[in-house]
Parts: sequence; C-alpha cells; structure tokens
Amino acid sequence: MAEGMKEAPISGALQNLFGAGDENIRLLEHLLDVKIALRGGEITVEGGSAQSVDMAEAVLTSLGALCARGERVDTALVQYAVQLAQKDELDELTTLFREVVATTFRGRPIRCKTLGQRDYVKAIKKNTLTFGIGPAGTGKTYLAMAMAVSALKSKEVERIVLTRPAVEAGEKLGFLPGDLNQKVDPYLRPLYDAMFDMLGAETCQRMQERGVIEVAPLAYMRGRTLSDAFIILDEAQNTTQEQMKMFLTRMGFRSKIVVTGDPSQIDLPRGRKSGLVEAVEVLSGVEDIAIQRLTHQDVVRHELIQAIVRAYDAHAASRAKEEFTHARNAENQQDVD
Repeated sequence: MAEGMKEAPISGALQNLFGAGDENIRLLEHLLDVKIALRGGEITVEGGSAQSVDMAEAVLTSLGALCARGERVDTALVQYAVQLAQKDELDELTTLFREVVATTFRGRPIRCKTLGQRDYVKAIKKNTLTFGIGPAGTGKTYLAMAMAVSALKSKEVERIVLTRPAVEAGEKLGFLPGDLNQKVDPYLRPLYDAMFDMLGAETCQRMQERGVIEVAPLAYMRGRTLSDAFIILDEAQNTTQEQMKMFLTRMGFRSKIVVTGDPSQIDLPRGRKSGLVEAVEVLSGVEDIAIQRLTHQDVVRHELIQAIVRAYDAHAASRAKEEFTHARNAENQQDVD
C-alpha cells in the first residue's frame, strides 16, 4: 500500500454512508482534502497527509457504525462529524443517537444531533426555566416542543402553552380579519408546524378544542397564572423588556418554561432593548434557571446555513469594532478640541 493511504473497513449500509450521488463522500473529501473510493468491498482513503487520512478514516468508521444501526447519514452529519474529529470529540457522536427525546406521530424517533442540542435537552430536564439561545436551524423550538410533548404524554404536565410575540403587528391584531386563531396564525405557524409533526394535525386540533394545547400571542398572556403547564415562548428576542418580565411572572406551580430566541434577529424598533437580552443579563447565575447557548456548529439544516451564520457573525463583529473605533476617535477628538 502506498504511503499516505489506509484501508478503512466499514460495515453497514454503504449507500446510506455514501449518500445520494456520493454527496456525503464528496463533502468529506472536500473538508479533509482526501480521496475516497470503494475497492473490493472496502473504503480506500488517500490523502496528502497522514493526519487527514487518519481523520477521514475515523469519521468514516464512526459514520459507518451509525449506518449499521440504521441511522440516516446526511451532509450535515458528515460536516458535524468532521468538526468533532478536529476537536478530538468524535467518540461523542455515537452517544448522541442513543437517547430518544420523543417520537413523532408517525413513530419516527427524535434525537439530539449535536452536543449542544444534547446539553440543551439536559438543561430543560433539570431546570424549571431554560433559555435556548442560538441561530436559525439549531433546533431550539423543535426540541423544546419535543420535550413539551414528552412531558404531556408522561403526565408531568396537564397542558402545553405556546406563545410568540407578534412584532410585525405591534401586538395589535384587531384590524386583521377572522377570529383570534386566524389573526395570529401567520406569527405562530412555526409552532404549529412543530406541533403537527409531533402529534398530527387531527390530534392537535382535538387537544386545542379541549384546552390541552393552547397557542396564543404573547399579548394574551397578561394577567394569567399558568400552572401544571409546559410553556414555550418562541422568538423571544422580539419581546420588549416589559413583555419578558410579564411573561416570566406568569409561571405557576408545577410548570416548566422554555424561552427560545436569536439575539441576532431582533425586529424591535431601533432604541428598544430586547427583553431576551436583558433577561439573560439579569437572570444569569440564578438557581434553577439555565441559559443554553447554541452556535453555528449546532445548525442541523443544510450545511450552507452554517457558513451563512458564520459570515453574519463575522460581519456583526466587524461592524461593532468599527463603531467602537469611530466612537473612540470622536472622544479623542473632543479631548483635543
């Protein structure tokens, strides 16, 4: 065997491992700068450095073990496996898929797909109030919904309450046509989508009619006490400071709250501080409250989203640095004058 090559025997569903049109393998080759081929029933890895070959072999072996257990391998999982290998944490990958958070109404198991998601789920289990903060695609809302359905099925709570600020309408929904559900439907649709996936549309409708599941805009939470409930506040970055305080004080006995949001997507009017940002500052370190931050590495949608999130984060950091420098120069100029 030529130097720089290794044979990596992989068992399991090779078609699943390679992906449609070999997209998984092509991505792995690109990320690690190696060449991978199937020869005589074994996967051959060839690369310019022994380190890249070793890493590719380790990733393939780990993904192959998942394939053998029937897990689906896609490009997002391949990219995450490489990230773990680069941090010497690849052994953690197989443990992610062992615990089932919940099941969909079609019987599909819902599992954490990243270490950050696993920590997020653990935080929800352990604490009464959990903040899930991170970019789009990290599973903040979906996993919170899965935990809510699991708690309802195990009778840990008697109902689920889902809420979200309707920022675009300024929380003034009266001018929209239709009843309450029709008025707020565009703002709450992501919550409905997750709920339908977990329980099915017909079951959700029956539960809503019985009051077991309630979906309402944040404005309708005022003056209430929510006991024996699993409460999810989604898109919390668009709450005002007053709305967030109002919401958090709605908690009753034997309830659990999950607050999700992305501080990089605040739609409030300029000059208004996000209630989510303030709450994280105020409540950090308080017992029985967890603040779980998810990053671009926890994005489980298309791999391009990770690149988009990183690009926007870098742009925001650069802009903040420019604004700080500009302000500093202005102060220095005033001192000179």
